[in-house]
Amino acid sequence: MWPLSRETYPKQFLALAGQYSMLQDTALRLCGLPAEVPLAKSPILVCNTEHRFLAASQLQAIGVQDAKILLEPVGRNTAPALTIAALQAIADQHDDPVLLAMPADHLISDNPTLHVAVEKAYVIASAGAMVTFGVVADRPEIGYGYIQRGAASADGVYAIASFAEKPDPATARQYLDAGDYYWNSGLFMVRASAWIKALAQCRPDILQACASAMQQAVSDMDFVRPNATAFAACPSDSIDYAVMERLPARPEIDVPARVVPLQAGWSDLGAWDALWQELPHDSENNATVGETIVHNTTKSLLFSTSRLVAGVGLDNIVVIETPDAVLVADMRQAQEVKQIVAQLKTRGHTLVDNHRKVYRPWGWYDSIDSGERFQVKRIVVNPGARLSLQMHHHRAEHWVVVKGTAQVTNGDQTFLLDENKSTFIPVGHIHRLANPGKVPLEVIEVQSGTYLGEDDIVRFSDGVEPMTASAAQ
Repeated sequence: MWPLSRETYPKQFLALAGQYSMLQDTALRLCGLPAEVPLAKSPILVCNTEHRFLAASQLQAIGVQDAKILLEPVGRNTAPALTIAALQAIADQHDDPVLLAMPADHLISDNPTLHVAVEKAYVIASAGAMVTFGVVADRPEIGYGYIQRGAASADGVYAIASFAEKPDPATARQYLDAGDYYWNSGLFMVRASAWIKALAQCRPDILQACASAMQQAVSDMDFVRPNATAFAACPSDSIDYAVMERLPARPEIDVPARVVPLQAGWSDLGAWDALWQELPHDSENNATVGETIVHNTTKSLLFSTSRLVAGVGLDNIVVIETPDAVLVADMRQAQEVKQIVAQLKTRGHTLVDNHRKVYRPWGWYDSIDSGERFQVKRIVVNPGARLSLQMHHHRAEHWVVVKGTAQVTNGDQTFLLDENKSTFIPVGHIHRLANPGKVPLEVIEVQSGTYLGEDDIVRFSDGVEPMTASAAQ
């Protein structure tokens, strides 16, 4: 989903098809489940260490205050992620809970229908089965894996006959015509003990590494950090490959594999053409987001984030605009955007990793303009947050408060700065910016000097911890 999705701000944190980000939609997805499905009210979120504050702030923004956030020091795919979540759930609840594993970057538009499928799955997962959800296919899709159902084992629940990789177009058409193949959704429901039992027999190396990592885990504010060395030694594998695809041929494991059909508006939004399919269309089959104008344009997606995007005479075209990059692609080759990202990585281009707008634990900054020996940033600091106490060897900074009240440390002085006031930070001065107020603080920062890189910084203390009442005074 480049250029909107970047390494430091991937698609699960984006609001692509509604008010909430995909992570927030996932966390809210189970609201309203019947009492017969007693899943834990507080979710367990497994994410990359680099995304911890972004994930926590997005959950807090929707009222999820008590999520347990497990921080992977390195990515090891979904099987280790589910394993550390299962071990954490058992430790938290001192019980054997039923887990529903949901990727945070999928779209499901019909939550009530999902709830019906979850209720069916819960019954058999409670009894020891491992359940996946098979999306009823409505087209010969080559971008998804497939599940072939077997015999019906209960009302609306099937055994699993086989799994299939992403097919070519002819094979995908055969699967659709056969009527007994589903898209593999990547959603799973299983008791924690059943998952651990199956993993112990299928991939004991993964279980051993994860158990070691969690035994040595440490708590850090709202986060749980598995031991980095032990987790890095864990093999990388998916839930499907590590366990799920092995269960139909391994009855001795005594964890039956089942599939529940799902028709709930599911999409993994793997590329821009998938988003086009999910968004509302105009009379010419165009989908538009943001400030856009189209003329003589059909079956296209225009997505604007910061300025007007106009399309004339387009057909089957994707146009994605961000402040620092624009993508124009044939809709039929939307999957090939990954080749552009690969080229950018080869060139060492920063557009793979960061947006112009960069999120930090304390808020965000936007690099508005830059040139020889100067750079201008718009900085927003969240209420009660502060940046690190720091110093620069090569640049000076001029801060202008646009909105809110700033608490400024400048050398040996600490003082408040109101709207429309400014201060100058000379080269080599120790300084800090903080927001003691209850509304976001907005500052324009003008940097000048011989070197303006983000690595010209000496930190004396970080800004992660919130301001105390005395510090805010």
